[in-house]
Amino acid sequence: MPSTTRYFRIFIGLAALACCGALMVFATAFLYISPKLPSIEALKDTQLQTPLRIYSADGKLLGEFGEKRRSPISIQEVPELFIDAFLAAEDDHFYTHHGVDISGLLRAASQLVTSGSIQSGGSTITMQVAKNYFLTQERTFTRKFTEIFLAIEIERALSKGDILELYLNKIFLGNHAYGIEAAAQVYYGKPIRELNLAQMAMIAGLPKAPSAYNPVANPSRARVRRNWILGRMLSLGYISDADYQAAMLEPISAKAYGTQLDVDAPYVSEMVRLDMLARFGRNAYEDGYTVITTVKADLQEVANKALLDGVMEYDTRHGYRGAERHWTIPAELSPEDRQDFSQKLEEIGRIGIWHPALVLNVKEKSITILLAGELQTTLEWEHGLAKTVRYISEDRVSYAAETASELVKTGDVIRVKMSDTTPRHWELSQLPKVQSALVSLDADSGAILSLVGGYNYQKSAFNRVTQATRQPGSNFKPFIYTAALDNGFTPATIINDAPIVFDSDAQGNTWRPSNDNGRFNGPMRLRKALYLSRNLVSIRVLRELGISKAINYVGRFGFDPTTLPHDLSLALGSHSLTPLDIVTGYAVFANGGYKISPYFIDRIIDRDGNTIYRADPEIVCRQCDDEDDNAVKNIEADTLDDIISGDSGALQSRFAKRVLDEEVAFLIDSILKDVVTRGTGRKALVLERSDAAGKTGTTNGPTDAWFSGYSGGIVTSTWAGFDQNLNLGRREYGGSVALPIWIDYMREAVKGHPERHLKQPDSVISVRIDPDTGSLAHPGQANAIFEYFRADSAPTEDFDQPASPYGPNSDDPIEIF
Repeated sequence: MPSTTRYFRIFIGLAALACCGALMVFATAFLYISPKLPSIEALKDTQLQTPLRIYSADGKLLGEFGEKRRSPISIQEVPELFIDAFLAAEDDHFYTHHGVDISGLLRAASQLVTSGSIQSGGSTITMQVAKNYFLTQERTFTRKFTEIFLAIEIERALSKGDILELYLNKIFLGNHAYGIEAAAQVYYGKPIRELNLAQMAMIAGLPKAPSAYNPVANPSRARVRRNWILGRMLSLGYISDADYQAAMLEPISAKAYGTQLDVDAPYVSEMVRLDMLARFGRNAYEDGYTVITTVKADLQEVANKALLDGVMEYDTRHGYRGAERHWTIPAELSPEDRQDFSQKLEEIGRIGIWHPALVLNVKEKSITILLAGELQTTLEWEHGLAKTVRYISEDRVSYAAETASELVKTGDVIRVKMSDTTPRHWELSQLPKVQSALVSLDADSGAILSLVGGYNYQKSAFNRVTQATRQPGSNFKPFIYTAALDNGFTPATIINDAPIVFDSDAQGNTWRPSNDNGRFNGPMRLRKALYLSRNLVSIRVLRELGISKAINYVGRFGFDPTTLPHDLSLALGSHSLTPLDIVTGYAVFANGGYKISPYFIDRIIDRDGNTIYRADPEIVCRQCDDEDDNAVKNIEADTLDDIISGDSGALQSRFAKRVLDEEVAFLIDSILKDVVTRGTGRKALVLERSDAAGKTGTTNGPTDAWFSGYSGGIVTSTWAGFDQNLNLGRREYGGSVALPIWIDYMREAVKGHPERHLKQPDSVISVRIDPDTGSLAHPGQANAIFEYFRADSAPTEDFDQPASPYGPNSDDPIEIF
């Protein structure tokens, strides 16, 4: 008995010494570390790294940029059951300790002594907050002591709810997800409030080892971890046995969800990204900026579809070009072969709606294919194969195939897409080579309503709206004709549509311009020449107007005069412009003569919800006195109902400068409407809009096809062509390639927009004229037509319009380009 008492005393003494030693170590560590501790007050002003998010004008997500997926959430928004899952997994004593759980630390120390290595850190949630916000991930005793001291200070400074909020928003949960809301989106594609118990437990199991317990990469290990957490929740009384049993039966439903965008607008998003990078540098990706664009989500979706449909229609019209590549395949595919080929198809990858497929077997009227994922299916003859023609050249296609073997052979790697019909089925397709672009503006403000820089961003990120400079061809003619109307010409001016030859001894060449159809119509009115797009008339108009005068004049539409050619090819649009340049110019026609500037960012909001930038565009005000076009003026809100919406009372805005006289704007608008009603844009009559106006454009080759036009205050330009400047085909024009895209878009874009016609100025009158001479019609003349004139240039009874000096017998010298 005495010996037992002696041993007990020795044990007590050693324990006391150990405690004293521990206290000394702890005190020494505190004295050493405490002066270096960061201020806990910084946690109250913590700025989490949050990605740049881009939205449409109506609040739809267009894009997100930033390496860390994070969606901060307040503790009040977190379901109680979700908090319980994290407490069960990480710190069930959270609400009772003061930052440090002694039992957890002793357990970690015991594991260190018995195993010789650190097994767990014994960290509480508060300690993890200290580590995540202030410390590194290194495993040293100094860092551990620092973590403990910081946790104690955090508990003194913050409430338990504040600590939990910091933790749940900062914790790394794999797949670039930081915080529980981001993890819910990454793994389940929905917010945390929509998760079930099993899914909450799955996410709660990730902090311990995000890679090892990743439910996408390691579903079996993730299930074990999830089930353990569910068991802990049951034992702690957080859930009932029925809840536990139901959650245990839940399958692993996690997937690798990317950012769930509401609208596909990658070209717009990239424009915003570059703008934000220029404004804020790399901080643009981390400081939680929100950008609200001018893009309308519904119009962007319509633009996407219209452009894709137009590209596919052209591509189908020119025939099937054949397989992308060819693989040698065995007569009988083993499971290993099938898996190998499926993996290769996965590596080739889907582009947009086009999936790669391997031809396994070709029968007379069907094709058996293998897709990624080892999916095998059959393309039936009646599902598109029967009408397929083969490409021979840009001008020729074969007759429709009579057997499937005329189109493909076994081992070909082809593209297929899902049909739009019901029931849906796979059908033969191919990646189009032709490209296209569309940009649409509010004509009164310059706000970009939709923008598509190519038919698929994944295939090509090159933005053809802003980066591709292409020849506009006849799409540029209205600017030359407007200059003419403002310099003595009238819509009834007679110009000869006849052959013309330019010889140049200095350049040693001869230029023989011609019309698209190779025919000449003789003398014709200026109006008719534009709506029929006669090249020879355009050249003669420019020659009479003067090249320098024309170049200076078209600068008012926003074009850079220094980039325009000082020769007669200017009349045919031989220079290069972007679709954005063109649509900005056409906005002047659409709004009645005012110069606007396109813009795509409406406002920028910081992480605290403060608007730090708001666009201040120059807007059209037809009721305003524009003696000082750049002045800031105050007017009553009810006078701007058609321009901007806002609260009643005084509004302050900058107003666009008038660059065309209202008479000239009215005249060119009436001619551009004739392009639709009786000229090269007649297909647009399907819109059944009397205010629809515009102009086609086709360049030599042809290599570029355009249509630019407007209706209801919306102005839109469409372009189509090959990036390599290849020929589109001799029967392809702006009216056959670009105009259908414009129509499909504008059909939806103008819904709800009343027709908008320019008011006829008092100084513009309508006069009956002879359509052949442009002179005043004789009384009772059967073929007389009405034409608009400025009052001071209208023909009179005693005045017949003189013949143009550019008639067929003119011997005047011609300026050579």
